[in-house]
Amino acid sequence: MWTSGRMSNAKSWLGLGMSLYFWGLMDLTTTVLSGTPTPPGKLEALLSDKPQSHSRIKRSWVWNQFFVLEEYTGTDPLYVGKLHSDMDRGDGSIKYILSGEGAGVVFTIDDTTGDIHAIQRLDREERAQYTLRAQALDRRTGRPMEPESEFIIKIQDINDNEPKFLDGPYVATVPEMSPVGTSVIQVTATDADDPTYGNSARVVYSILQGQPYFSVDSKTGVIRTALMNMDREAKEYYEVIIQAKDMGGQLGGLAGTTTVNITLSDVNDNPPRFPQKHYQMSVLESAPVSSTVGRVFAKDLDEGINAEMKYTIVDGDGADAFDINTDPNFQVGIITVKKPLSFESKKSYTLKVEGANPHLEMRFLSLGPFQDTTTVHITVEDVDEPPIFEPGFYFVEVPEDVAIGTTIQIISAKDPDVTNNSIRYSIDRSSDPGRFFYVDITTGALMTARPLDREEFSWHNITVLAMEMNNPSQVGSVSITIKVLDVNDNAPEFPRFYEAFVCENAKAGQLIQTVSAVDQDDPHNGQHFYYSLAPEAANNPNFTVRDNQDNTARILTRRSGFRQQEQSVFYLPILIADSGQPVLSSTGTLTIQVCSCDDDGHVLSCSPEAYMLPVSLSRGALIAILACIFVLLVLVLLILSMRRHRKQPYIIDDEENIHENIVRYDDEGGGEEDTEAFDIAAMWNPREAQGGGAPKTRQDMLPEIESLSRYVPQTCAVNSTVHSYVLAKLYEADMDLWAPPFDSLQTYMFEGDGSVAGSLSSLQSATSDSEQSFDFLTDWGPRFRKLAELYGASEGPAPLW
Repeated sequence: MWTSGRMSNAKSWLGLGMSLYFWGLMDLTTTVLSGTPTPPGKLEALLSDKPQSHSRIKRSWVWNQFFVLEEYTGTDPLYVGKLHSDMDRGDGSIKYILSGEGAGVVFTIDDTTGDIHAIQRLDREERAQYTLRAQALDRRTGRPMEPESEFIIKIQDINDNEPKFLDGPYVATVPEMSPVGTSVIQVTATDADDPTYGNSARVVYSILQGQPYFSVDSKTGVIRTALMNMDREAKEYYEVIIQAKDMGGQLGGLAGTTTVNITLSDVNDNPPRFPQKHYQMSVLESAPVSSTVGRVFAKDLDEGINAEMKYTIVDGDGADAFDINTDPNFQVGIITVKKPLSFESKKSYTLKVEGANPHLEMRFLSLGPFQDTTTVHITVEDVDEPPIFEPGFYFVEVPEDVAIGTTIQIISAKDPDVTNNSIRYSIDRSSDPGRFFYVDITTGALMTARPLDREEFSWHNITVLAMEMNNPSQVGSVSITIKVLDVNDNAPEFPRFYEAFVCENAKAGQLIQTVSAVDQDDPHNGQHFYYSLAPEAANNPNFTVRDNQDNTARILTRRSGFRQQEQSVFYLPILIADSGQPVLSSTGTLTIQVCSCDDDGHVLSCSPEAYMLPVSLSRGALIAILACIFVLLVLVLLILSMRRHRKQPYIIDDEENIHENIVRYDDEGGGEEDTEAFDIAAMWNPREAQGGGAPKTRQDMLPEIESLSRYVPQTCAVNSTVHSYVLAKLYEADMDLWAPPFDSLQTYMFEGDGSVAGSLSSLQSATSDSEQSFDFLTDWGPRFRKLAELYGASEGPAPLW
């Protein structure tokens, strides 16, 4: 049978508390390992080979365990134990073989003696036990002498591992001003040694750095505050070093450390305070609403939500003119303009501003009050402001038949500054492209400059500008909405050309057409038209008009028996009148054709049949008529040719000086017969030339066009303003496309008589210079030879190509 054993360093079988040395059966092994006492005499019975009275089969091997210390550092292999078979007689005939975990690598066996040794360093933390198998063979034959047996080698722990903080270093936070004993964080250290064997894995915690602010529980590793009233504003960060030591903290135990970084979080324990009790600010009076005036700041040593501020204006005469808001990023109070300022009305303001913490903690209210106040003085600075209109918007209603130059509204603006500069008014022409209105530059009187037509433009939106005389850059503006009121100035008329037909077989009283009318006016009570025959056709025997009283009318026949041969077309004038004040009317013409129809009234033909000549002309008569026509055409062409080539002879020497008969070239007169010049005074002041006695005119001719001033009654200039007169004349000149400019009317509108050349003026010329032919200059004789050469006229007829 197998035997196994482990010897101590003294080569004894009982050293170091190793395993028992067993012989006997498996049940005896079980009894011994379980700690059950062996009955007296049983061990001796098992050890003997004598048969017993019971029937159990004797076993020839015994189970065993080996124990070996870890971390052996000697140079020789570490002896583990010995295997021995009871068949081994010590003559070397038995060969021991070891197999299993670590066999040949970690453990070796002497095949003759059965001694087992560890040839590598063992570490229980890496592997706690090894399972191996042993077998005894006949050295000569290799036959197993015993069945293969399995055993275990356990590694016995020693204190070779220090405690380690696997989660370190630690970061923790605790509110400032926390009570003593407030839990901060729990640290945990682990020891890789066997916790079931001795005190190698029993850890004790202690604090190496961080006193007197913090403490640590020696068993649990919980860190707590140890000092009261720790202030974050005084010291915010703490570095605490914790030690964990095994062997229950006894001398010789291994230790490990970790760092705990503790931060004091903020609480609202500091009230806000303004570093300045008085602020001085200034703002321009032109500053727009919501613009920034200045900033105030209440300092709070806290941070985050505990340092948030709320600023309010609690007192002062500027509470209605200014407002204050809190900047959430920088916690400053921003003072802004609440309403428009005026230096002329008020030059300075005083504000009392309060800054307070909106988030308070009840346990720190005794450290308050948590608000503070400061005084802000704001000075309003004067600027040159543009003129201001009063009111700021105008609405004007004006009838469309208002006369040109009529004042429809007085626009008023003033300089808000102390200087009160003079104001000049004008119209923004981009708002009045049609130039319907004019504003007096000094009085602001808004007048009409052109006739208004509601049917063309019923609304006008113009902008009037007011500019300071001393500073043209300061310009104010106001919007004026003008509604053109309707007057009855448009007569009703047919919306289209009406054409009807009447059958030859029509009966009296038959309807041939229904007509309607349109009116561009828009009266309040709606349109109502009246229809009747025009006065010249009031007694028309053929047709009549019946008013339907719904703005339409019926055209009826008065008789029957119409004939195309007698009259194929009738023109019926119809008078259309409206219901406005004054009543306006117009005459529309209805064209009625006489047509031939069938019995059902369907038109067959509306063209009259041509009458055939009763006799036909002979061939000789036709030839005579054509010959006469041809002779007439030849005579007409001959007369035209003779008139074109007719010349007037002049008996004048070619060398004669032609300048002696030219009086003036800077104004046009009556040709060679004109030897009198104009009175220059008429060019400067036409009215003065007329007012002083009899008007001075040319002696040789009468002017073709009179001055525009003659059309203006003198009472107009007396009874109306100069602006109305000028606006009326301006509109009259603008509407007359053929009139020359007003200031040059006396000089360029008169053409003389008696000149062979005729008129040389381009005022009424409808062609360009490139289209004019100057060949006629050669027909005027030697006097115009130079002029003909200048304009490239040829003396002879043009060549035929």
